[in-house]
Amino acid sequence: MLVQAYLFYEGRCEEAIEFYRKALGAETIMLMRYSDSPEPTQPGMIPPGAENKIMHASFRIGETTVMASDGRCDGNASFHGFSLSVTAADDAEAARLFNALADGGQVQLPLGKTFFASSFGMVADRFGVGWMVITGQ
Repeated sequence: MLVQAYLFYEGRCEEAIEFYRKALGAETIMLMRYSDSPEPTQPGMIPPGAENKIMHASFRIGETTVMASDGRCDGNASFHGFSLSVTAADDAEAARLFNALADGGQVQLPLGKTFFASSFGMVADRFGVGWMVITGQ
């Protein structure tokens, strides 16, 4: 069984993928726009003018594949009740990743030493996605 995250950015998916490319070294695996669909979009599924938004994408961060979409393109992305966790090789990498994710976002718990890791911190990125950055043991 495989469980993967599927994130709906409601109109900002392409911006998010580019942000993760710069911040985390994400690599786009697949990207399909609504206009690329072999079947017409069902009426009311997306607003007029959103045809070039992303219907489905997948990108890889390290060894993990994340799937994403612009969803219904309503501009109201909501990421609550979960966080994505990224494990850094060392404290310097943890600081680099944390600071990159925090750019335009909101630090929830500053990166620092804890009883369970030499570096751990929590941040919501500029899209509202929660991230936990931890140094591997």
